[in-house]
Amino acid sequence: MSNIFSMLSEEEIDLLNNFMLDRIDDDADTQGKDEGVLDISELDGLMTAIISGPIVIQPSQWFPAVWGDFEPEWTDDKEVEAIMTLMIRHMNSIVSILMEQPDDFEPIYLQREVKGKTYLIVDEWCEGYMRGVALAKDHWGVDELEMKILLAPIKAFAGDDALITHKKFKHLEIENIQKAITPNAIAIHGYWLNRRSDDSDSTVVRKEPRVGRNDPCICGSGKKYKKCCLN
Repeated sequence: MSNIFSMLSEEEIDLLNNFMLDRIDDDADTQGKDEGVLDISELDGLMTAIISGPIVIQPSQWFPAVWGDFEPEWTDDKEVEAIMTLMIRHMNSIVSILMEQPDDFEPIYLQREVKGKTYLIVDEWCEGYMRGVALAKDHWGVDELEMKILLAPIKAFAGDDALITHKKFKHLEIENIQKAITPNAIAIHGYWLNRRSDDSDSTVVRKEPRVGRNDPCICGSGKKYKKCCLN
């Protein structure tokens, strides 16, 4: 197994992206069903929200969000291990950069070339991010003013809001909204990181048991806590 803390290469990113795109058969009945995460951009957005939010989301909670109603039909155990390892490695790389070098954080956006000009496509990333927010929506304070402001450029390109944004605004205005996504995503991570740190520094009565040394690490790596973030 590869080092689960190593960043994905371009080839591995393409491999994971192709797996996400092709995992649902073209003839499958998807009407009225949740197709889960579409591609690497949406997966990147989902994972960024998961590791940036107010509470820990375990893999057992977020993997179903990745698959939706269409869990993959795995070829064999090797394929399961390979894809899961790529996912965990990618999530760990997001954790690492947001914790250690947040100013270098860059979402994985798609691109489209029209008449020789390249346009960023942020919709899938934002869709994934809001899917991640939905996993712990009651804890995010999405109706509070500060969080509303921080989430605004991300929400603008997710779900039904994306259609409104593309119809309502001109290209230059859309570009300006897109430019706010990355700094706001960094700010959201810092916002909840500070609050989680404040909570841990305070003397409180815990409503949930503390993570044990042999429990799965809270970063979602799959390793024991004592062999991962505690070390």
